[in-house]
Formats: sequence, C-alpha cells, structure tokens
Amino acid sequence: MRVCFVSRRYWPAVSGMSVYAENLLRELVALGHEVTLVSSYRDDEAGTRVYGGGPPPPERVPAGVRVHAVPSRGETVVPADFEGDVDDLVDAVLALHAGNSFDVLHAQYGYPPGLAVLEAGRRLDLPTVVSIQGGDGHWVGTCCTTHKAAITTVLDHAGAVLIGSASFRDEVVGHHGTDPDRFTLVPGATDTERFTPGARALRQWTAGDPPVLLFHGRVDARKGVLDLLDAHDRLRASGREVRLVVSGIGPDSDEVARRSAGRDDVLLTGYTAPDDAPAAYRAADVFVSPTYSEGFSNTILEAMASGLPVVSTRSVGVVDCLRHDDNGLLHEPGDVDGLVAQLERVLDDAALRDRLRATALAEVRARYAWPVLARSVSGVYDALAGTAPATGFTVPRDVDPSCRFRSAAHLL
Repeated sequence: MRVCFVSRRYWPAVSGMSVYAENLLRELVALGHEVTLVSSYRDDEAGTRVYGGGPPPPERVPAGVRVHAVPSRGETVVPADFEGDVDDLVDAVLALHAGNSFDVLHAQYGYPPGLAVLEAGRRLDLPTVVSIQGGDGHWVGTCCTTHKAAITTVLDHAGAVLIGSASFRDEVVGHHGTDPDRFTLVPGATDTERFTPGARALRQWTAGDPPVLLFHGRVDARKGVLDLLDAHDRLRASGREVRLVVSGIGPDSDEVARRSAGRDDVLLTGYTAPDDAPAAYRAADVFVSPTYSEGFSNTILEAMASGLPVVSTRSVGVVDCLRHDDNGLLHEPGDVDGLVAQLERVLDDAALRDRLRATALAEVRARYAWPVLARSVSGVYDALAGTAPATGFTVPRDVDPSCRFRSAAHLL
C-alpha cells in the first residue's frame, strides 16, 4: 500500500513518539508498504531549544521513506494558530497525492495531524487511520470548546482509531464519551536487539561506586522529573550515596539545571540521540519514571529490555505494562514519599532487583517486538483498503480564546 504518515512536530528530535514513528515506518517498509512521511516541525528558537526542532535529519529517516517537512508556523505565534497548522498539513497531503497517489492516510497524534488527515481523506476519498498519543487523551479537548470539538470529531470519524493501552482508552472515553469499540489497541514496542542488558545489570555497588538512577525522556514536570529531584534530595539527606542522571531536554530543563547547579551527584546530559540511548541505559542501575500519565511508555520498555529494574507510577499507560512487585515497583503519581519508599526498596534488596529485571526482560522480549506491532498496524490498513472515508463532519473553526494552550502552544 501507499501510505501517507502525518506526524506531529519535532520528529525525530526528542519525543519517544518520534522514535516510535521511526521504528514503525522502518517496519512498514519491510512489510512492503510505500511510505511518505509528512512531518511538521518547529524552526523557531523557542521550539528548537525546548524540543530539538527542525525537519527530520536524513540520517534518522528509515530507508525507503520519502519525507516532506512542514514548518509548524501556527505554534510560533501568540495566540497560537493551530487551525493554520491543520490547513498547512492538509495542503501538503493534497499536493503530495497529486504527484504520487496514496491508498491510506495515517496520522500520528489526533490533533492537529488527525484533524488534517480527516479533512484530506474526505477531499481525496481515502480511508484514514489516527493514532491517539499522550496529550491527545490527557488534555486535548479538556481545555476549551474548540479543541473539544476537534478531538471528538477525530475520535468519532476516523476510519480506525489506534491507542496504546486499555487504561489510556478508558481515560479518553471518560473525557469525551467515545464508544470504546471505536478503539483498536496497539501497544508500544522496542528494539530488543539494540536495547540489551550491559555489564552493570547484575553488579553490586560499593562505597565510591554508588548506584546510578536514570531518568531518560522529555524533561517535563508532567513526567515526574521534579518529583525525582525531590526524592533524590531526600535520599541524599538520609545519608545515602546515590547518583542521578537526567537524560533529555524539555520545557523544564532550565528548572532542573537551576536545582542541580553545583551538585556533583546529579548529571544532566542534555539531548541524547536515539543511537546513544542504549548506552545511556547500560550505564545505569535503576530506571525511574515518576510520570503522571502516558499513552504507552516506550522508555519503560527500553529500560525493561536493557535489564534495569523500573520504578514508576500507578498511572494511565504505565499500569498496562508494569505490575507492582512483579516486573516493576509502582507508587502514586505525585507522591514523593511513595517514590522514596520504592527507591529505598530497590536500592536495599539485591534479590528484588534481580527478580524484577529478569521478569521484565523476559516479558518485553516476548510481547513488545517491533515486527509484531507493525503487522498489527498493517492489518488495520488491509481492513480499511478501498473503504470510503467519513464525510459528515465539520472541521471546527471557531476559536475559544479561553484555551490555556493558545498562549503556551508547546504544552498542547
């Protein structure tokens, strides 16, 4: 099939969903699909500094994938012009189709790309697939009437709606009243040949060579990174020698740097390229993800494949892959006391660490491989082939000025 895959900004600079897209497209090509990537991106100083920005770098584009990059201009102005970004994506898809017709349109993120794909599909008479990602379900549509109308239009009219986990689906249904049967569960995946346990996986730390806690991903308060700094402070105050590595960039990078200034037990690596990520995991002893919510956490899967015990939260998108005291340790989101307690457990109990990592490693290798996920997505394409798209919808154009994301577009 000829697939047009429309992705949100910053591909593939920072986001775990960017890495997800890179791997999915590679597998789709391996299955014989012809793939064109339409990638929106930020090219302004603020967007580039926070998220990496820029069009897809050629070295990250999977072989066989054509790329068309579209600047996300609507997010560089205040108030943000999300509607302009939707229009730009629609125009890009229409122009590309004229030169090399598509069979199916697939949006990564429900908004803005999902709405653009719906409109392009209607104009081109092509079936549409939309993958709902983190922000789409957690806050898009809970912010204002404009985005409520936009995301419900996508959820109710896409030919297929893919989502990473049952708990995330249930959250979206709770927000918007969507029919649960509209969703197809397609969980995350990781490359278990690249992410493998290193020599440190079973080591016993000693004085002068303390354990290393790793946070890897978007440096954002909603990912729990500030909670982790608080927890690390408490461990340090109790006399424990523990190092913390924060890998990544994001909207709270400056705050993390301010709070860590002058500390020799906190290392901020900044942006970690995808090719360097396996080494980052192999240099750590415990992976910590105190996230408040996920669609499905690819970094947790990477940590599991890397042989690290994982400490995370009882949150949407996490509870679908981690079970407390079985393949990970969990606490409530935002509960720093609970985070400290679980960190103390994993730091003090070598047998627990070994059991958690062994269970998680076996599970990730059996259930979360990329070829399995790509075949699931390809099956959705096959089921939609030749079907007519929905036409009885209206693209919302009225702007609700009360929306908090109009003045902070990067949060949407």
